[in-house]
Amino acid sequence: MVAQDTRSGFDRLFKISERGSTTGREIRGGLVTFVTMAYIIVLNPLIIGSFSAGDASAHKDVLGGILPANQVAAVTALVAGVLTIMMGLIAQYPFAIATGLGINSLLAVTIAPQVTWPEAMGLVVVEGLIIVLLVLTGFRTAVFNAVPAALKSAIAVGIGLFISFIGLVDAGFVRRLPDAANTTVPVGLGISGSIASWPTAVFVVGLLLTGILVAKRVRGGILLGVLGTTVVAIVVESIVHAGPSMGTNPKGWNLGYPALPSKVVGLPDLSLVGDVSFGAWTRLPVITVVLLVFTLVLADFFDAMGTMTGLAQEAGQLGKDGQLPRVGRALFVEGLAGAAGGFGSASSNTVFIESASGIAEGARTGLANIVTGVLFIAAMFFTPLYASVPVEAAAPALVVVGALMIRQVKEIDFTDFSVALPAFLTIVVMPFTYSIANGIGAGFISYVVIQAVTGRARKVHPLMWIIALAFVAYFAVGPIQAALR
Repeated sequence: MVAQDTRSGFDRLFKISERGSTTGREIRGGLVTFVTMAYIIVLNPLIIGSFSAGDASAHKDVLGGILPANQVAAVTALVAGVLTIMMGLIAQYPFAIATGLGINSLLAVTIAPQVTWPEAMGLVVVEGLIIVLLVLTGFRTAVFNAVPAALKSAIAVGIGLFISFIGLVDAGFVRRLPDAANTTVPVGLGISGSIASWPTAVFVVGLLLTGILVAKRVRGGILLGVLGTTVVAIVVESIVHAGPSMGTNPKGWNLGYPALPSKVVGLPDLSLVGDVSFGAWTRLPVITVVLLVFTLVLADFFDAMGTMTGLAQEAGQLGKDGQLPRVGRALFVEGLAGAAGGFGSASSNTVFIESASGIAEGARTGLANIVTGVLFIAAMFFTPLYASVPVEAAAPALVVVGALMIRQVKEIDFTDFSVALPAFLTIVVMPFTYSIANGIGAGFISYVVIQAVTGRARKVHPLMWIIALAFVAYFAVGPIQAALR
């Protein structure tokens, strides 16, 4: 007699029990992931959008055009929600997707001033389609599998340090010194070497609270930490009236304002969806456009690969051979996210390292992504409510998750310096340059060179040589562009 499968439909679809999880953990993990990364709905409009063309800080294109900030917020939430759900359904991993930091800055600072905003988004669409093509040909999956296990562990550790650094910077605990150009110390503690703002003090309280909850193995500890810190922030602000930062008030709240909003629901403006053009190919020299697309592809390609590696390591989902099952599906959706981000005028979307917070909370399946994606779509209508959660309340979760991810360092053999140096460079370059791709590039190039010089060239996968050469071009793209002018 065949035993009857008593698992629920959700359990069978997402293999929840099979991966050692529960529906409750997945829902909780998806909620935590959303809370820790939803700041992108506020941050992305500040990077690529503008409130008015008359603002001195407006991000204008070559014709003086801007992307309205409220419209950018709406499409940022829409694209993140749809693609996060797709990742959950197609690849069935708890890897949430949203606008990638770094590429959006590249668009605002480097690309848009040379073209129009629709043309800049057209280049993002092209970049995403190229990555999809690389996945369909099997090249991207082969690259993922060619990376040595030690470097995969180093990528996970580097990402842990990176997201911790993001949390510390976002909370104002670590700040760039005003006179950094005239000192050997580029960053420092708080304001003038002390925690001189109430928002940063709230972050410290939140970090201790979240750390205690996680150390005591309280279910939902990270989520409870974020919610508890938000309550503390609302109470503190009602007493001290620190106000928002807005770039001029260093003692104010960085992103999000801890106060109950007067308006909770609002209809999103999705006018930017589909507002793309491919006119950049005629506006600029073709070689210039090719180099711009190459930079976008390489940054997105390895940012996503590194992030997925780190998340898979933390979730314990890499196989004994160090490979990630169904990696092709995950990479396909991520590539599609790049094109979708361009089509939606939200900038290229990619897997978010903040997904590690949901994984730390117990998320192991695509069900967590469904939860996160639905919350992103709902956020289009509830942006005023979301904005009441300050980044100082979410930042403690990033630091705690970074502390959890650094455990992967034990998988690296630091007694073999031919592995130790590339791993070390991978780990430290990520936070020091604020880029996952830069860390991977430094690690890959040094690994290939050291292995070759020490007589171990045969141990290096042929694809690693190709990647290393591509990164050499990536790091030298500035001089190459200058030489071709």
